[in-house]
Amino acid sequence: MAESDRELVDRARAGDANAFAELVRRYAPRVRRLARHLVRGHADADDVAQEAFVRAHQALPRFDGRSEFFTWLYRIAVNLSLNRARSLNVRRSVAIDDPSIEGALTARDTRGDAASQLDERRLVAALLEEIERLPESLRATVTLVCIENVPQEQASEVFGCSVGTIAWRVHEARKRLREALRARGMEDALDRFGDRAAGARKGRMQGGA
Repeated sequence: MAESDRELVDRARAGDANAFAELVRRYAPRVRRLARHLVRGHADADDVAQEAFVRAHQALPRFDGRSEFFTWLYRIAVNLSLNRARSLNVRRSVAIDDPSIEGALTARDTRGDAASQLDERRLVAALLEEIERLPESLRATVTLVCIENVPQEQASEVFGCSVGTIAWRVHEARKRLREALRARGMEDALDRFGDRAAGARKGRMQGGA
């Protein structure tokens, strides 16, 4: 049976390098994907993802276990990503071959023929462009909840606010996105995300890509 995060954390805190390496293997794809959504320069995003694990390793002795390891790690990754995005202060268009699109599609586990997949990529590209134009708090929240499918309860721990605040941010972001996409004649780009975009999914997050 695979060891739990808590067991790996306990071993890592005791100095077991292999235990922390397993945590990195378990969560690196998600952390990298999150950083790529929040930091448009992908080289910068990959640097941020790597730095998140460095910071987590350094802070591991202070991890008190009151939150899940992944929630704690995401808090570090979100803060680093937003800081880097502020320093870059650049908004980029999203091409249909942008790696962020692949990340969004991976998170959603979409399937279909080649034509429908191309259409899906165009819609997701438009959606990601409009998400980037949102205020920082809305952009980060909708990325975490709607793109990465993090349950609202855990998102509230990441951002250090109430679940009600997370729900309001998701609602407000969806409203603004719908208006922006309607102006582009692409309102169904948001509808394609269905219940996941509404942040309705509940439950615990699991590791993996």
